[in-house]
Amino acid sequence: MQRHKHLRRLDTVRIAAPIYFITICTAARRPILAQPAAFAILRAEFEDAPSRHGWSIGRFVVMPDHLHFFCAEGGSVAPASLSRFVGGFKQWTAKSMARSQIAKPPLWQREFFDHLLRAQESYDSKWRYVLENPVRAGLVERSEDWPFGGEVTALRL
Repeated sequence: MQRHKHLRRLDTVRIAAPIYFITICTAARRPILAQPAAFAILRAEFEDAPSRHGWSIGRFVVMPDHLHFFCAEGGSVAPASLSRFVGGFKQWTAKSMARSQIAKPPLWQREFFDHLLRAQESYDSKWRYVLENPVRAGLVERSEDWPFGGEVTALRL
């Protein structure tokens, strides 16, 4: 039986302005995010990301126990690495939610999922998937009825 060799992961990616698709889950998958107070904190941090972390946020959807968003380097400060940016985002939002008594620590799982988008079609396809997430979860009948999502900055590949 012949075994297939796996392709090596790329060492470097040369895309002028890459967009990343990020998923972050709450610790123990607690359903604490899809509420107005938590959503306000998350949205405020998304809006502050360019000046605080050097990253711009595009479209996003907040689910009860996880969060999907698209991001790209860009802002009024030098961009942190993707890991530092996501870590800082988690830290700021966790502290704000603890102060607001929305959730006790830990708020987030340790890791996060990231996917580099290589084409506008990939971005559009991922967005359609994310947009329909509340429908697939049985939270709403139509994606446009889900109140916990939006767009901060229009990102284009």
